[in-house]
Amino acid sequence: MTASGQDLTSSGNRAHWEEASTVLKPSTPTRKPPKPENAITICVSARVLFNMEKEQLIYEQQGLEEYVRYQVEHETQPFSPGPAFSFVKALEAVNTRLRELYPESEELFDVVLTTNNHAYVGLRLINTINHHQLFVERFCMTGGNSPIGYLKAYHTNLYLSADPDKVREALEAGIAAATMFAPEKMTEVSETQLRVAFDGDAVLFSDESERIYKAHGLDKFFEHEKAHENKLLDHGPLKGFLEALGKLQKKFYGKGQRMDCPIRTYLVTARSAASSGTRALKTLRSWGLEIDEALFLAGAPKGPMLEKIRPHIFFDDQLFHVEGAAEMGTVACHVPYGISQRVVKRETHDNETSSAPK
Repeated sequence: MTASGQDLTSSGNRAHWEEASTVLKPSTPTRKPPKPENAITICVSARVLFNMEKEQLIYEQQGLEEYVRYQVEHETQPFSPGPAFSFVKALEAVNTRLRELYPESEELFDVVLTTNNHAYVGLRLINTINHHQLFVERFCMTGGNSPIGYLKAYHTNLYLSADPDKVREALEAGIAAATMFAPEKMTEVSETQLRVAFDGDAVLFSDESERIYKAHGLDKFFEHEKAHENKLLDHGPLKGFLEALGKLQKKFYGKGQRMDCPIRTYLVTARSAASSGTRALKTLRSWGLEIDEALFLAGAPKGPMLEKIRPHIFFDDQLFHVEGAAEMGTVACHVPYGISQRVVKRETHDNETSSAPK
């Protein structure tokens, strides 16, 4: 699996930027995108929506000018799909169903392509989007600057990137974000139902319980959860995204389509059901959130279960769960939040090696 480096950057020169800007216009859309304040906005980097590994190598090995020249020469050749591609297609499938039921509503998914790439690359990106018939009308091309500062202006509900530094920057700004990994061979997923799987602690919930486990071990963790089973967990970084999914699910339920809802959510947690599951479920209920399926694995590997679920995307705060999922063909995302990240950093320093994605 891969997740590496920075998006390619360049401030370019003014003449090049102005020349490119005159042609950075997508084909006329068949439908208008929703207003950002009404939509559920998913910002994805170019390198997770499309496969740009070859271009990345050119940049790293031959430099910026050769990279720009290559992109211009190949701008009519579309990129192949990246790890986020099936997820974005599933978002569009949900939007199609929502428009059928609520023709005037703007409560829809809105995908924004974010990159700090040179404007010239935008031509190839637009050609690729049109080639694959994606409905992506909003671009954020920052010409060398980090796009993170624009995420709040877009009312971003979720940011996906291959760059772990930008993901951490987004999380520090209070925006749900994750580093997306590409498995060597991706499992085939549904084209009509969006499936999203979440870990619990440090993803939907805070890392409070994880801290107890790291500091005192498994037995103390069980004791703590039993003693606090009626005390609600605080929210984690992706609680808001689950909330947004639930809001759209209820629109289908309101039309009598609960059993035919094109959105399905999963809790896939290492917690045990009897000893520590009560608190998690009570917390979700108190938030008014429904999870369609809850899998309490009691420490068992998550990969085989995810292979059965076949989600478009899976979120976890621990890299070994992300790696295990990717090995089974699941598109998995690392949420670098909570005590586990500090433990990883300390071990990295001690061993003079890095377990973070490169």
